[in-house]
Amino acid sequence: PRPPDEADVVVVGGGVVGWSVAYWLKVLEGRRRQHGMKVLVVERDPMYSRASTVLSVGGIRQQFSLRENIQMSRFSASFLRNINEHLGVPNEPPIDIQFQPSGYLFLASPQNAAALEATVQFQRDEGAQVTLLSPTQLKEKFPWINTEDVAVASYGLEDEGWFDPWTLLNAFRRKATSLGVLSCSGEVRAPQECPWPPCTRDPPSVPSQVHMPDSLEYQPVTCAIVVNAAGAWAGKLLEADGLPRGLCRPPLPIQPRKRYVFSWHCPNGPDLSCPFLIDTSGAYFRRDGFDGNYLGGMSPPEEEEPDPSDLSVDHEYFQEQVWPRLARRVPAFESLRVRGSWAGYYDYNTFDRNAVLGPHPRLENMFLAAGFSGHGLQHAPAAGRAVAELVMKGRYETLDLRRLGWDRLVDGKPLEEHGVV
Repeated sequence: PRPPDEADVVVVGGGVVGWSVAYWLKVLEGRRRQHGMKVLVVERDPMYSRASTVLSVGGIRQQFSLRENIQMSRFSASFLRNINEHLGVPNEPPIDIQFQPSGYLFLASPQNAAALEATVQFQRDEGAQVTLLSPTQLKEKFPWINTEDVAVASYGLEDEGWFDPWTLLNAFRRKATSLGVLSCSGEVRAPQECPWPPCTRDPPSVPSQVHMPDSLEYQPVTCAIVVNAAGAWAGKLLEADGLPRGLCRPPLPIQPRKRYVFSWHCPNGPDLSCPFLIDTSGAYFRRDGFDGNYLGGMSPPEEEEPDPSDLSVDHEYFQEQVWPRLARRVPAFESLRVRGSWAGYYDYNTFDRNAVLGPHPRLENMFLAAGFSGHGLQHAPAAGRAVAELVMKGRYETLDLRRLGWDRLVDGKPLEEHGVV
Protein backbone atom coordinates (compact mmCIF):
# COMPACT_ATOMS: atom_id res chain seq x y z
CA PRO A 1 0.00 0.00 0.00
CA ARG A 2 0.99 3.61 -0.58
CA PRO A 3 1.80 5.68 2.48
CA PRO A 4 -0.71 8.26 3.69
CA ASP A 5 -0.15 11.98 3.12
CA GLU A 6 0.28 12.53 6.84
CA ALA A 7 0.74 10.63 10.08
CA ASP A 8 1.30 11.46 13.72
CA VAL A 9 4.35 9.18 14.00
CA VAL A 10 6.49 7.64 11.25
CA VAL A 11 8.58 4.69 12.40
CA VAL A 12 11.51 4.15 10.05
CA GLY A 13 12.34 0.45 10.03
CA GLY A 14 9.95 -2.48 10.12
CA GLY A 15 12.16 -4.86 12.07
CA VAL A 16 11.23 -6.14 15.49
CA VAL A 17 12.32 -2.90 17.23
CA GLY A 18 10.29 -0.68 14.89
CA TRP A 19 7.17 -2.82 15.20
CA SER A 20 7.59 -2.96 18.97
CA VAL A 21 7.65 0.85 19.12
CA ALA A 22 4.53 1.02 16.95
CA TYR A 23 2.72 -1.57 19.08
CA TRP A 24 3.49 0.18 22.35
CA LEU A 25 2.47 3.57 20.95
CA LYS A 26 -1.01 2.21 20.31
CA VAL A 27 -1.14 0.41 23.67
CA LEU A 28 -0.17 3.55 25.59
CA GLU A 29 -2.55 5.66 23.55
CA GLY A 30 -5.51 3.68 24.85
CA ARG A 31 -8.75 5.58 24.43
CA ARG A 32 -7.42 9.01 25.24
CA ARG A 33 -7.69 10.33 21.68
CA GLN A 34 -11.05 10.46 19.99
CA HIS A 35 -9.83 9.78 16.46
CA GLY A 36 -6.78 7.67 17.30
CA MET A 37 -3.11 8.31 16.68
CA LYS A 38 -1.97 7.52 13.14
CA VAL A 39 1.25 5.49 13.24
CA LEU A 40 3.04 4.51 10.03
CA VAL A 41 5.82 1.88 9.85
CA VAL A 42 8.05 2.13 6.76
CA GLU A 43 10.22 -0.85 5.80
CA ARG A 44 12.41 -0.73 2.71
CA ASP A 45 12.91 -4.52 2.56
CA PRO A 46 9.39 -5.99 2.64
CA MET A 47 10.70 -9.55 2.09
CA TYR A 48 13.11 -9.10 5.04
CA SER A 49 15.90 -10.66 2.98
CA ARG A 50 18.52 -8.42 4.66
CA ALA A 51 16.77 -7.78 7.96
CA SER A 52 18.80 -8.26 11.13
CA THR A 53 15.78 -9.63 12.99
CA VAL A 54 15.18 -12.72 10.91
CA LEU A 55 18.89 -13.41 10.27
CA SER A 56 19.81 -13.58 13.95
CA VAL A 57 20.26 -16.74 16.02
CA GLY A 58 17.39 -15.76 18.32
CA GLY A 59 19.08 -15.72 21.72
CA ILE A 60 17.87 -14.10 24.94
CA ARG A 61 19.93 -13.83 28.11
CA GLN A 62 20.22 -12.00 31.40
CA GLN A 63 24.02 -12.15 31.45
CA PHE A 64 25.09 -8.60 30.61
CA SER A 65 27.48 -6.28 32.39
CA LEU A 66 25.35 -3.10 32.11
CA ARG A 67 22.40 -2.54 34.43
CA GLU A 68 20.12 -1.25 31.69
CA ASN A 69 20.74 -4.29 29.51
CA ILE A 70 19.93 -6.67 32.35
CA GLN A 71 16.75 -4.76 33.13
CA MET A 72 15.66 -4.81 29.48
CA SER A 73 16.34 -8.54 29.32
CA ARG A 74 14.24 -9.17 32.42
CA PHE A 75 11.37 -7.09 31.04
CA SER A 76 11.55 -8.84 27.67
CA ALA A 77 11.67 -12.29 29.26
CA SER A 78 8.48 -11.55 31.20
CA PHE A 79 6.87 -10.18 28.04
CA LEU A 80 7.75 -13.28 26.03
CA ARG A 81 6.60 -15.58 28.82
CA ASN A 82 3.16 -13.96 28.59
CA ILE A 83 3.29 -13.16 24.89
CA ASN A 84 -0.28 -14.18 24.12
CA GLU A 85 -1.60 -11.75 26.73
CA HIS A 86 0.24 -8.95 24.92
CA LEU A 87 0.29 -9.89 21.25
CA GLY A 88 -2.53 -12.38 20.89
CA VAL A 89 -5.11 -11.41 18.26
CA PRO A 90 -8.74 -12.56 18.64
CA ASN A 91 -9.74 -15.44 16.36
CA GLU A 92 -6.11 -16.19 15.47
CA PRO A 93 -4.07 -19.20 16.70
CA PRO A 94 -1.98 -18.77 19.87
CA ILE A 95 1.57 -17.51 19.39
CA ASP A 96 4.34 -20.06 19.89
CA ILE A 97 7.80 -18.54 19.65
CA GLN A 98 9.35 -22.00 20.21
CA PHE A 99 11.33 -20.87 23.22
CA GLN A 100 14.12 -23.26 24.25
CA PRO A 101 15.03 -22.56 27.91
CA SER A 102 18.51 -24.08 27.80
CA GLY A 103 20.40 -21.11 29.23
CA TYR A 104 23.63 -19.37 28.27
CA LEU A 105 27.00 -20.73 29.35
CA PHE A 106 29.93 -18.29 29.41
CA LEU A 107 33.40 -19.81 29.84
CA ALA A 108 36.23 -17.75 31.35
CA SER A 109 39.98 -18.28 31.19
CA PRO A 110 42.14 -17.79 34.31
CA GLN A 111 42.89 -14.22 33.16
CA ASN A 112 39.18 -13.35 32.95
CA ALA A 113 37.87 -15.38 35.88
CA ALA A 114 37.79 -12.54 38.42
CA ALA A 115 35.97 -10.25 36.00
CA LEU A 116 33.33 -12.90 35.26
CA GLU A 117 32.78 -13.60 38.95
CA ALA A 118 32.30 -9.87 39.66
CA THR A 119 29.88 -9.58 36.71
CA VAL A 120 27.83 -12.51 37.96
CA GLN A 121 27.52 -10.93 41.40
CA PHE A 122 26.31 -7.74 39.73
CA GLN A 123 23.79 -9.70 37.68
CA ARG A 124 22.49 -11.39 40.82
CA ASP A 125 22.11 -8.01 42.52
CA GLU A 126 19.90 -7.01 39.57
CA GLY A 127 17.70 -10.06 40.04
CA ALA A 128 19.16 -12.37 37.39
CA GLN A 129 19.34 -16.07 38.21
CA VAL A 130 22.94 -16.99 37.36
CA THR A 131 25.24 -19.57 38.92
CA LEU A 132 29.00 -20.07 38.82
CA LEU A 133 30.47 -23.46 37.93
CA SER A 134 33.98 -24.69 38.65
CA PRO A 135 35.72 -26.80 35.99
CA THR A 136 34.79 -29.94 37.95
CA GLN A 137 31.14 -28.92 38.20
CA LEU A 138 31.15 -27.92 34.54
CA LYS A 139 32.43 -31.35 33.52
CA GLU A 140 29.85 -33.10 35.67
CA LYS A 141 26.99 -31.13 34.17
CA PHE A 142 28.21 -31.16 30.58
CA PRO A 143 30.50 -34.19 30.10
CA TRP A 144 31.07 -33.34 26.44
CA ILE A 145 33.05 -30.15 27.29
CA ASN A 146 36.83 -30.00 27.33
CA THR A 147 37.55 -27.84 30.39
CA GLU A 148 41.17 -27.13 29.50
CA ASP A 149 42.01 -23.43 30.14
CA VAL A 150 38.58 -22.85 31.75
CA ALA A 151 38.85 -21.39 35.26
CA VAL A 152 35.15 -20.71 35.85
CA ALA A 153 31.86 -20.62 33.96
CA SER A 154 28.59 -18.72 34.43
CA TYR A 155 25.32 -20.43 33.64
CA GLY A 156 21.89 -18.82 33.36
CA LEU A 157 19.23 -20.69 35.31
CA GLU A 158 16.16 -18.75 34.23
CA ASP A 159 14.86 -16.67 31.31
CA GLU A 160 17.70 -17.61 28.99
CA GLY A 161 17.79 -19.60 25.79
CA TRP A 162 16.61 -18.97 22.25
CA PHE A 163 13.43 -18.62 20.21
CA ASP A 164 12.20 -18.06 16.66
CA PRO A 165 12.82 -14.42 15.59
CA TRP A 166 10.43 -14.54 12.62
CA THR A 167 7.53 -15.57 14.83
CA LEU A 168 8.13 -12.68 17.23
CA LEU A 169 8.41 -10.15 14.40
CA ASN A 170 5.18 -11.35 12.83
CA ALA A 171 3.41 -11.35 16.20
CA PHE A 172 4.32 -7.70 16.79
CA ARG A 173 3.33 -6.80 13.24
CA ARG A 174 -0.04 -8.57 13.33
CA LYS A 175 -0.97 -7.15 16.72
CA ALA A 176 0.10 -3.61 15.83
CA THR A 177 -1.84 -3.80 12.57
CA SER A 178 -4.91 -5.01 14.43
CA LEU A 179 -4.61 -1.90 16.64
CA GLY A 180 -4.61 0.37 13.59
CA VAL A 181 -0.91 0.79 12.75
CA LEU A 182 -0.33 1.43 9.03
CA SER A 183 2.63 0.12 7.04
CA CYS A 184 4.19 0.51 3.62
CA SER A 185 7.31 -0.43 1.68
CA GLY A 186 9.80 2.27 0.84
CA GLU A 187 12.84 4.20 2.00
CA VAL A 188 12.47 7.33 4.13
CA ARG A 189 14.60 10.30 3.20
CA ALA A 190 14.67 13.90 4.34
CA PRO A 191 13.62 16.36 1.60
CA GLN A 192 16.40 18.62 0.39
CA GLU A 193 14.29 21.74 0.31
CA CYS A 194 12.95 21.46 3.87
CA PRO A 195 15.12 19.81 6.54
CA TRP A 196 13.94 18.47 9.88
CA PRO A 197 13.68 21.40 12.26
CA PRO A 198 16.02 21.83 15.22
CA CYS A 199 14.64 21.93 18.75
CA THR A 200 11.96 24.51 19.33
CA ARG A 201 9.46 25.14 22.10
CA ASP A 202 6.60 24.10 19.79
CA PRO A 203 8.09 21.66 17.26
CA PRO A 204 6.43 21.90 13.85
CA SER A 205 5.44 19.04 11.58
CA VAL A 206 8.23 17.07 9.93
CA PRO A 207 8.27 16.76 6.15
CA SER A 208 9.75 13.50 4.90
CA GLN A 209 9.74 11.50 1.72
CA VAL A 210 8.99 7.81 1.28
CA HIS A 211 10.72 6.62 -1.88
CA MET A 212 8.76 3.75 -3.35
CA PRO A 213 10.66 0.49 -3.99
CA ASP A 214 12.16 -0.06 -7.45
CA SER A 215 10.85 3.30 -8.61
CA LEU A 216 11.83 6.96 -8.92
CA GLU A 217 8.47 7.87 -7.40
CA TYR A 218 8.19 9.20 -3.89
CA GLN A 219 5.34 10.06 -1.56
CA PRO A 220 5.64 13.08 0.78
CA VAL A 221 4.49 12.27 4.31
CA THR A 222 4.03 14.98 6.93
CA CYS A 223 4.24 13.87 10.52
CA ALA A 224 4.86 15.19 14.02
CA ILE A 225 7.41 12.58 15.13
CA VAL A 226 9.96 10.35 13.39
CA VAL A 227 11.30 7.27 15.22
CA ASN A 228 14.59 6.16 13.74
CA ALA A 229 14.56 2.36 14.16
CA ALA A 230 16.48 1.74 10.95
CA GLY A 231 18.90 -0.68 12.59
CA ALA A 232 22.26 -0.94 10.86
CA TRP A 233 21.29 2.02 8.62
CA ALA A 234 20.15 4.35 11.40
CA GLY A 235 23.32 6.41 11.06
CA LYS A 236 22.86 6.74 7.30
CA LEU A 237 19.35 8.14 7.80
CA LEU A 238 20.79 11.03 9.80
CA GLU A 239 23.26 11.74 7.00
CA ALA A 240 20.40 12.23 4.53
CA ASP A 241 20.41 15.12 2.11
CA GLY A 242 18.57 18.07 3.56
CA LEU A 243 19.93 17.88 7.09
CA PRO A 244 22.27 20.80 7.82
CA ARG A 245 25.76 19.58 8.55
CA GLY A 246 25.66 20.94 12.09
CA LEU A 247 22.64 18.81 12.99
CA CYS A 248 24.62 15.65 12.21
CA ARG A 249 27.28 16.37 14.83
CA PRO A 250 28.23 14.31 16.60
CA PRO A 251 27.41 11.65 14.03
CA LEU A 252 25.39 8.67 15.13
CA PRO A 253 28.15 6.02 15.49
CA ILE A 254 26.08 3.10 14.16
CA GLN A 255 27.42 1.03 11.30
CA PRO A 256 26.38 -2.21 9.62
CA ARG A 257 28.69 -5.04 10.69
CA LYS A 258 28.40 -8.36 8.88
CA ARG A 259 28.26 -11.53 10.97
CA TYR A 260 28.32 -15.10 9.69
CA VAL A 261 26.16 -17.90 11.08
CA PHE A 262 27.04 -21.49 10.24
CA SER A 263 24.88 -24.59 10.55
CA TRP A 264 26.29 -28.09 10.98
CA HIS A 265 25.38 -31.65 11.86
CA CYS A 266 27.19 -33.80 14.40
CA PRO A 267 25.40 -37.01 15.45
CA ASN A 268 27.60 -37.48 18.52
CA GLY A 269 27.45 -33.84 19.64
CA PRO A 270 25.95 -32.36 22.84
CA ASP A 271 22.53 -33.67 23.84
CA LEU A 272 19.28 -31.84 24.51
CA SER A 273 20.76 -30.20 27.61
CA CYS A 274 23.12 -28.22 25.36
CA PRO A 275 23.14 -24.53 26.34
CA PHE A 276 24.01 -21.49 24.25
CA LEU A 277 27.78 -21.71 24.83
CA ILE A 278 30.22 -18.82 24.50
CA ASP A 279 33.79 -20.06 24.51
CA THR A 280 36.84 -18.34 25.99
CA SER A 281 37.93 -17.71 22.38
CA GLY A 282 34.71 -15.87 21.48
CA ALA A 283 33.30 -18.69 19.34
CA TYR A 284 29.73 -19.68 20.17
CA PHE A 285 27.19 -22.35 19.32
CA ARG A 286 23.78 -23.63 20.31
CA ARG A 287 21.58 -26.57 19.49
CA ASP A 288 19.32 -26.14 16.45
CA GLY A 289 16.29 -28.30 16.99
CA PHE A 290 17.02 -31.98 17.44
CA ASP A 291 18.96 -34.80 15.76
CA GLY A 292 22.43 -33.37 16.25
CA ASN A 293 22.03 -30.03 14.46
CA TYR A 294 23.77 -26.86 15.65
CA LEU A 295 24.25 -23.17 14.83
CA GLY A 296 27.29 -21.08 15.65
CA GLY A 297 29.87 -18.54 14.65
CA MET A 298 32.25 -15.91 16.00
CA SER A 299 32.67 -12.16 15.72
CA PRO A 300 35.96 -11.17 14.07
CA PRO A 301 38.44 -8.70 15.58
CA GLU A 302 38.00 -5.06 14.59
CA GLU A 303 40.89 -5.15 12.13
CA GLU A 304 39.39 -8.11 10.26
CA GLU A 305 35.80 -6.91 9.80
CA PRO A 306 34.34 -8.27 6.54
CA ASP A 307 32.97 -6.00 3.82
CA PRO A 308 29.34 -5.22 4.77
CA SER A 309 28.28 -4.17 1.26
CA ASP A 310 26.62 -7.55 0.70
CA LEU A 311 25.64 -10.66 2.64
CA SER A 312 27.98 -13.13 0.98
CA VAL A 313 29.58 -15.69 3.31
CA ASP A 314 33.29 -16.43 3.63
CA HIS A 315 33.18 -20.21 4.08
CA GLU A 316 36.91 -20.37 4.82
CA TYR A 317 36.21 -18.34 7.97
CA PHE A 318 34.46 -21.34 9.47
CA GLN A 319 37.14 -23.77 8.38
CA GLU A 320 40.06 -21.67 9.55
CA GLN A 321 38.72 -19.70 12.53
CA VAL A 322 35.50 -21.10 13.98
CA TRP A 323 35.78 -24.86 13.58
CA PRO A 324 39.19 -25.28 15.28
CA ARG A 325 37.96 -23.38 18.34
CA LEU A 326 34.73 -25.36 18.54
CA ALA A 327 36.49 -28.71 18.08
CA ARG A 328 38.95 -27.86 20.83
CA ARG A 329 36.12 -27.12 23.24
CA VAL A 330 33.82 -29.95 22.12
CA PRO A 331 35.92 -32.89 20.87
CA ALA A 332 32.87 -34.44 19.16
CA PHE A 333 32.88 -31.47 16.76
CA GLU A 334 36.14 -32.68 15.23
CA SER A 335 33.93 -34.72 12.90
CA LEU A 336 31.03 -32.52 11.85
CA ARG A 337 29.35 -31.83 8.53
CA VAL A 338 28.51 -28.27 7.53
CA ARG A 339 24.87 -27.97 6.46
CA GLY A 340 24.63 -24.32 5.44
CA SER A 341 25.40 -20.72 6.34
CA TRP A 342 24.12 -17.19 6.09
CA ALA A 343 25.15 -13.66 7.03
CA GLY A 344 23.26 -10.91 8.84
CA TYR A 345 23.90 -7.43 10.16
CA TYR A 346 24.62 -6.06 13.60
CA ASP A 347 23.53 -2.43 14.05
CA TYR A 348 26.93 -1.91 15.64
CA ASN A 349 27.49 1.09 17.89
CA THR A 350 31.21 1.75 17.50
CA PHE A 351 31.16 4.10 20.50
CA ASP A 352 30.26 1.62 23.25
CA ARG A 353 28.28 -1.27 21.68
CA ASN A 354 25.04 -0.22 23.37
CA ALA A 355 21.73 1.03 22.08
CA VAL A 356 21.05 4.73 21.58
CA LEU A 357 17.53 5.45 22.83
CA GLY A 358 15.57 8.67 23.10
CA PRO A 359 15.40 12.08 21.44
CA HIS A 360 18.05 13.52 19.18
CA PRO A 361 19.67 16.48 21.01
CA ARG A 362 19.02 18.94 18.16
CA LEU A 363 16.12 17.36 16.31
CA GLU A 364 13.30 17.42 18.81
CA ASN A 365 10.99 15.61 16.41
CA MET A 366 13.27 12.58 16.05
CA PHE A 367 13.61 9.69 18.50
CA LEU A 368 16.24 6.98 18.21
CA ALA A 369 16.00 3.24 18.84
CA ALA A 370 19.08 1.63 17.29
CA GLY A 371 22.67 0.54 17.91
CA PHE A 372 21.94 -2.61 19.91
CA SER A 373 25.07 -4.32 18.54
CA GLY A 374 23.56 -7.78 18.35
CA HIS A 375 21.03 -7.77 21.20
CA GLY A 376 18.20 -5.82 19.56
CA LEU A 377 15.94 -8.85 19.13
CA GLN A 378 15.93 -9.76 22.80
CA HIS A 379 15.60 -6.16 23.98
CA ALA A 380 12.94 -5.12 21.47
CA PRO A 381 9.92 -5.49 23.79
CA ALA A 382 11.56 -3.32 26.46
CA ALA A 383 13.13 -0.78 24.11
CA GLY A 384 9.88 -0.35 22.19
CA ARG A 385 7.99 0.33 25.40
CA ALA A 386 10.64 2.80 26.57
CA VAL A 387 10.68 4.86 23.38
CA ALA A 388 6.89 4.86 23.21
CA GLU A 389 6.78 6.24 26.76
CA LEU A 390 9.10 9.08 25.77
CA VAL A 391 6.96 9.92 22.74
CA MET A 392 3.63 9.70 24.56
CA LYS A 393 4.51 10.93 28.05
CA GLY A 394 7.85 12.70 27.72
CA ARG A 395 9.54 10.46 30.31
CA TYR A 396 10.52 6.91 31.11
CA GLU A 397 8.12 5.14 33.44
CA THR A 398 8.75 1.39 33.25
CA LEU A 399 12.57 1.36 33.04
CA ASP A 400 14.97 4.25 33.57
CA LEU A 401 17.08 4.15 30.41
CA ARG A 402 18.27 7.75 30.45
CA ARG A 403 21.92 6.70 30.43
CA LEU A 404 21.37 5.14 26.99
CA GLY A 405 20.50 8.55 25.54
CA TRP A 406 22.50 10.75 23.18
CA ASP A 407 24.18 12.76 25.97
CA ARG A 408 26.89 10.17 26.46
CA LEU A 409 27.89 10.57 22.80
CA VAL A 410 28.20 14.34 23.21
CA ASP A 411 30.06 14.01 26.51
CA GLY A 412 32.37 11.29 25.22
CA LYS A 413 31.52 8.95 28.11
CA PRO A 414 30.91 5.42 26.82
CA LEU A 415 28.84 2.84 28.71
CA GLU A 416 30.88 -0.24 27.95
CA GLU A 417 29.06 -3.55 27.65
CA HIS A 418 31.45 -6.47 28.07
CA GLY A 419 28.89 -9.11 27.17
CA VAL A 420 28.66 -8.52 23.42
CA VAL A 421 28.99 -11.81 21.54
